[in-house]
Amino acid sequence: MHLCKKISSVLVGSIVLFCACSGKSNSSPINATAEPATTKKLETVDFNADSAYAHVAEQVAMGPRVPGSEANAKLGKYIVDHLNKYGADTVLVQRTNAMVADKSTPITNIMGRFGVDRHKRVILLAHYDTRPIADEDPEESKRNQPIDGANDGGSGTGVLLEIARTIGQQMPDSIGVDILFVDAEDSGNSGDDESWCIGTKEWVKRMPYKIGMKPRFGILLDMVGGRNAVFHREYFSEQAARSINDKVWSRAAVSGFGSRFPNSVGIPVVDDHVPLIKVGIPTIDIIENRNPSTGYFNPTWHTHADNLSNIDKETLGVVGQVVVNTLYNEK
Repeated sequence: MHLCKKISSVLVGSIVLFCACSGKSNSSPINATAEPATTKKLETVDFNADSAYAHVAEQVAMGPRVPGSEANAKLGKYIVDHLNKYGADTVLVQRTNAMVADKSTPITNIMGRFGVDRHKRVILLAHYDTRPIADEDPEESKRNQPIDGANDGGSGTGVLLEIARTIGQQMPDSIGVDILFVDAEDSGNSGDDESWCIGTKEWVKRMPYKIGMKPRFGILLDMVGGRNAVFHREYFSEQAARSINDKVWSRAAVSGFGSRFPNSVGIPVVDDHVPLIKVGIPTIDIIENRNPSTGYFNPTWHTHADNLSNIDKETLGVVGQVVVNTLYNEK
């Protein structure tokens, strides 16, 4: 993902972004207006944070999952195998070649579909690739080396795999769920917005939806494993899909996690939700985007400190439970 400092224009609907990048934006508090937490009875199933953490550990053990690498392909097989194991109705694998970091690279997007016959659908997504360079590392000599990506890549993937297992055991009452794992999100160049989120841009070109059958909304998970992470509403999500932010942040409040999901807006992030918004799927980004020590992302972002020792099992559990509670209360 990439962050933008200044927004000259945001055209909601098509989301035309004009950004000066590599900084942070001003933010302001807001109040959620939908589904007040005090008036809603919560239907829920338990999310297993230990299982999500184990999936993160498995990914890190494979090594950096840079697009086109052996570790990336190994993780792709791991994802497909687990979606099948967890009872997905169908697993779709989209393979293509795209320009990644200025060279043609094989990329693979993977989607597990649960309740495939249901017209009302929600899509969840995360990127599973990792950054090929540690461009933010404090040690200059290490900046050209790939990172573990435990948080940036591993955490969202781990949470989604555990959600897949949960859904496979007990489907939500009235919706189908698509779980999408995208490749080649994190190989972009600073200052070039178009170089990010390559896998998602390829996926939206050939989505498996008939006319009128797109998901009602989407939730992106990115960097959801940082210690004591707090999740402010990401700016583009708030502009294009505020009602979905309201829904999810209300679920967080009624679940007892209001302090982790405060009703204030963070920075705008060029991330995998933006291509979905552009094709008419209102999608939000749950991402740590206003860390008190940096003003934006977790301090481990794009450094070699993004390793398993800095993954917080509690944070994985909070985010996973909020998403699960959102799914199982969608009518």
